[in-house]
Amino acid sequence: MRILLYLATNLAILVLLGIVMSLFGIDSRSTSGLLVFAALFGMGGSFISLALSKWIAKKSTRAQVIEQPSNPTEQWLLSTVRRQAEMAGIGMPEVAVFNAAEMNAFATGMKRDDALVAVSTGLLQNMNKDEAEAVLAHEISHVANGDMVTMSLIQGVLNTFVIFLSRIVASVINNFLRQDRNGGGLGFLGYMAVTIVLELVLGLFASIIVMWFSRRREFRADSGAAHLAGRQKMIDALRRLQAHHEPSKLPDQLAAFGIRPKKGGFASLFRSHPPLDARIQALQNSME
Repeated sequence: MRILLYLATNLAILVLLGIVMSLFGIDSRSTSGLLVFAALFGMGGSFISLALSKWIAKKSTRAQVIEQPSNPTEQWLLSTVRRQAEMAGIGMPEVAVFNAAEMNAFATGMKRDDALVAVSTGLLQNMNKDEAEAVLAHEISHVANGDMVTMSLIQGVLNTFVIFLSRIVASVINNFLRQDRNGGGLGFLGYMAVTIVLELVLGLFASIIVMWFSRRREFRADSGAAHLAGRQKMIDALRRLQAHHEPSKLPDQLAAFGIRPKKGGFASLFRSHPPLDARIQALQNSME
């Protein structure tokens, strides 16, 4: 789930709302008042990002929603997703295909009963039906688990602290410079610039927490896929991904919605998915 697209959209909205707050002088209010407005704008920005997620996902990948199946593959996709959605107790999602050579898939949406599940042409060409069924089940599990909504709540809380702390720190810097320069301070534009930089920096640190949560939810989605499609099918699908191990060609913003392996190191803090080895091991352990 999830989420460089969601995070990028959220960060842009966060900065925009922060500018609006500054223009309306909300920064000059009491600390308690600032915290209230930070919560309002922080939670609002998070859920605006969620509300736009389906539309942005379709536009970013040029995914084509299957309205009427035009071939046996599309018919199989619709029937498989419909069956899994019924098993998971959610409404029928929109099903789409996007053109990409890599094997990938993603699911997004604001509601469990109004989601989008999309798969790449590369996945359909390189996975057999059992493996593709497991990937679809993984994405359906994300929807059924309400991962995007839960993530939006977490992101909203983090946004609140990003907005609040960036203004508190900017005020401290402004007051220090005002004393040091005999009343000069940062000035309005300087204050806004410092606030925006702090929001971007703190927002990146907040994304580490969101990505940690995303990695934990992947294990749960794998478990859900094992229930909907079969544990061995999910293991086989992950092994197929390991065998190809191609770098993702999804737009960077969408990487968190799909399935892709990444290397370790500092970058692993921003990884939306656990290593494939760890996911396979978790599924195998659950069989014992």
